[in-house]
Formats: sequence, structure tokens, C-alpha cells
Amino acid sequence: MIKTGTKLALISILIAVGIPAMALDLPMQIQPVNPVDMLDLTPKNLIGIPPKRATLSKNDVKNQYAIALDRFIQSNVKSSYADFRVLIETTPKNDYAYMQMAERMADLGFFNLSELAMSKMQDKEVTDIIVEDVKRYYFPSKKLRSDDEIYLGEMYSNIVYNAQSREASTELIKNTTLLKNSDYANYVVALGLLKSGDIENAKTYIDIAVSMNDKNLNYKKLQAEIISQGKKPQDALKIVAYIKQQPLYSTEFTRKVNSLEQFILYKTKKNEAQKNYHLGFYYYYEGENTKAVRTLQGAISNKNKMNAQVYSLLSRVYFDMKDYDKAQDAATKALKIDGGEIFALSVMGDLAYRENDLKKALDYYSKASKDKSSPDNTIKLAKTYYKLDKKDKALDIFTKVLKAYNNSYAAYYYIALSDATKQLAYLKKCVALNNNCKDGWIDLARVEIERQNFDSAKVYLATAKYIDENDFRYYYYLGLINKNQGLQDEAVNNFKKSLILNPEYLPAKEELNI
Repeated sequence: MIKTGTKLALISILIAVGIPAMALDLPMQIQPVNPVDMLDLTPKNLIGIPPKRATLSKNDVKNQYAIALDRFIQSNVKSSYADFRVLIETTPKNDYAYMQMAERMADLGFFNLSELAMSKMQDKEVTDIIVEDVKRYYFPSKKLRSDDEIYLGEMYSNIVYNAQSREASTELIKNTTLLKNSDYANYVVALGLLKSGDIENAKTYIDIAVSMNDKNLNYKKLQAEIISQGKKPQDALKIVAYIKQQPLYSTEFTRKVNSLEQFILYKTKKNEAQKNYHLGFYYYYEGENTKAVRTLQGAISNKNKMNAQVYSLLSRVYFDMKDYDKAQDAATKALKIDGGEIFALSVMGDLAYRENDLKKALDYYSKASKDKSSPDNTIKLAKTYYKLDKKDKALDIFTKVLKAYNNSYAAYYYIALSDATKQLAYLKKCVALNNNCKDGWIDLARVEIERQNFDSAKVYLATAKYIDENDFRYYYYLGLINKNQGLQDEAVNNFKKSLILNPEYLPAKEELNI
């Protein structure tokens, strides 16, 4: 699997290995845990710092999480487990924080801590989707004792982070009682054997795990990865197809499945250009945009029939990197090739939308929305109509999207803005599907302010600030809360902060009589 030293470099997500190609480290296997992606943690010199009561400030949560995670990486798992428990128990009530912790703990194999975080969630309209996705994706069939979770966590840490995959799997195989009773223990053995290169025995143990719990999608994921390393790699695509049919609704788990699919396609393709295309796509889903660019550039050649697809995906990656000139250049190249891809049309629409050339954006999105494999471009088309103040047209499109795709958080969001009778329920559905939809949290705060529910509004605003502390609307709405609570000086200060971030924001100007 991935070669790491005694400490994994905490940069984003799952990559790296030792096959040289295009100056990149190409992955042999998917790194099975991404403990730091959402919280963007880079712990440095944190060993030995005792945990303290957390607050929902980004730095505090990050630091306390980083301490516990660093201990886990160092295989000081018992202390890590205790630290994570303290963090969950002491973080002020906030469903966003609990949702993040529930997923992270399950990812590490701390299922009891994941359930602890779930038990603290209050608004089921917001949390039920992620709870179901986490359980469906990660949870074992039988509840483990905390001592067993800590022991398996030590094995997991040594396999993934400490270059002791063979030693850990050999030790765990001797624990026949645990293997007999725990599907998760068999998963950990399979993971260790895969990393140590023992594909056949890895397949044996993952098959046992799946036979004990055929609902667990994380086991299926590892099973597909193991098969992709074997004699019939194409069989892995059948497992991917099965996983894609399962009811996972949140955007994070949709991303995980898309990432897996591209990784398996990369492993099964023979043509080098095709391999690079799918590897680039995998890096894109993992947020590794620089690696995606370098890989995709290596896929371009005069003999490559996929050049249109490569340039098209390259344009999307450049756009997400905010390199708009390169995005336009790549999209233009894709569209000049026969069979130019949907991504390129979508990116051209995004570029036009960004320049406020909405008629041109409509044209591109209209063409791109003919691809019915995803609602993304249809949603962009409707958003453009919305911005053009053709809200009835936009609402009609969003309603049709929801009939076909009931997990479209953007459709829920815009319908909520257009229909006051649905706004609270649909905004909650929006953030339930995409916990990081900042606009959804901010508008939930707006709705609660309008209802004079200031405590609830503060909780929603705290989440929005955690996601993006530089959003001018956060300070404006916090100013409104201050104003309604008679805190005039604080209100003025927050309205001023809002204008510093967006000098043209009219509501803040009106509050300050500017």
C-alpha cells in the first residue's frame, strides 16, 4: 500500500507510493482513512499537550483534534481514544461538529465514539442522512468493546502509518477469538495483508469480512481494491457498480464512491493514456489538484483518442484552482476536438457566469445539461435563470431536478429561497446532504433571526464561520442579532467588519446609515 514513515504527512487525503511515473508517486492502493481532510489539520509539536475543553472555533477544534490524531498516528491509541472522547464530550452543542466527528471516528474504527457523537446530535432533520451514511458505509455487524476497538486501532495505526503491516496482520491472525466474532477485525487483517503485498490471503480475509457483514460498503471498497490487484481486475468494477447502487446520499460519501470508481478504472486499464486519465480523475475527486494536472498532462498525446476528455477534465481542475486562463485554454482545446466533453461546456459556462455574462453562460449550460448522467449542469442552468430574475423558470427546473435526483442539495437550497413555505425544511435538507454548504447554514441563521430565535441563529452562524470565517454575511447577521439584543456597539462593529470584507454590501451600509 502506501509507503509511509513512522508518521504520515498530513496533507489531505489518500495517496502516494513507489512507482515512478511522470515524476509522480502513483498509488498502488487507496489509503483507507482520510482523518484530516475536512478539518484541514497539520499537527506540529503537539505530543504531550493535554486536551482541554473545546469551543467551536476552528483553531481550537483543529488543535484538540490534531493532538488526538497525532497520538493515534504514533500508535498511542489508548491515549488518542481518551482524547477524542474528551473532545466529543466537551465541544459545545453543535450538530455540525458532531456530524464531522461521527464520520471521522468511524473512519478510524472508533465506532463507540462515533455513536457517542451521534447521541449528542439534536436536529434529526439535519443529521439523519449523515448518520445513516456513516453506519451503512463503516459500521461492523456486531458492537465492539472499547478495549477491542483500541486494540484494533493499534493494529490499524501500525498498518497505515507505521510501516508495520506484516507484523500487525500476523499478530492479529493469531487472535482467533476476535477474528471469529468481528467482521471488522477481518477487515483490518485484509488491509494489512494487502499493504504487505499478500494479495491472495488479503482476499481470503476480506471475503470473510464481507460474508459476516455484506452490508458494509467500506469492506466492499477494500474487496474491490484487492481484486483490482489480482488476476481478474475487471471483476472489481462489478463491486463498484454494486456500491454505486446503494443509498448513500451525502455529498462526502458520493465523493468517496466516485473516487473509488476512478481508482479502480485506473487499475484495470491497459492503455497508458487511459490509465493517466482515470488516475487524474481520482486525484481530482481527492482534492489533489496539482497531482491531477500533472497526471492529465501526461495523458495528452497525438495518438490518444481521449484528448477531448483529458482537456475537458483538465479545464475543470484548473477552474477549481482559480487558474481561469488555463481553464479557458483547456476547455477551448477540448471543444475543438470532435466529441468535446461536457466538462468543457460546463467550465465555459462557469467562466461566463463568473464574468456575469449570463446569456453566454445560459447557452453553455443548456448544451451541457443535455448530458443526463448528472444534474450538475441543469442546476447551473437554473441558477443562471435565478440570477437573471427568472425565478419561476428556475424554480420549475429545480423542482424537476428533485424529482429525478432527491439528493441535490443545491436544488433544495434554491427552492427554499423561492418558496417561503418550504424554506426551513428545505434549508435543513440542503445542509443535511452537504454539511459544508455554507450558504445553507447562513440562510438558516437568517430564517431564525426573522423568527426571533437568536440562540438557534447563533449556532448556525457559528457553523458558517467555521466553514469560512471571511464570509461578510456572517458578520452582518451577527450584527443583526447584537442589534436585536440591545448590544449596539457590538452590532456596529460587526456591520463594519461585514463592509471590510464586502464594501458594496448594501444591507450593512443601510444599518450604518452609509
